Amino acid sequence: MSIKVHIKKGDNVKILAGNSKGKTGKVLEVEVESYKAIVENVNLATKHTKANAKNPKGGILKQEMPIHISNLMLIDGSGKATRVGYKKDEKTNKTVRVSKKSGEVIK
Repeated sequence: MSIKVHIKKGDNVKILAGNSKGKTGKVLEVEVESYKAIVENVNLATKHTKANAKNPKGGILKQEMPIHISNLMLIDGSGKATRVGYKKDEKTNKTVRVSKKSGEVIK
């Protein structure tokens, strides 16, 4: 069974709930199985790390944590948060995402 997700990597989204409510950011990664996404500079957590080859000093790092997709809303080309619909493109006969607010195709 495949899970339908309305958000893809690279989309701009608005956070609807949680500590980061109202912030916007770019989606870095989508975890389809757990229905979560990681958004750039949003929902940051403090992580303590030991020294290693990648980080020779170690210390305290800020890291983005996953947010449930139901708490995210896509931002369309006009800069407003919108719901996502789907329709068939007449030219290519493929299913495309469409903004419910403006009706324009989301790339």
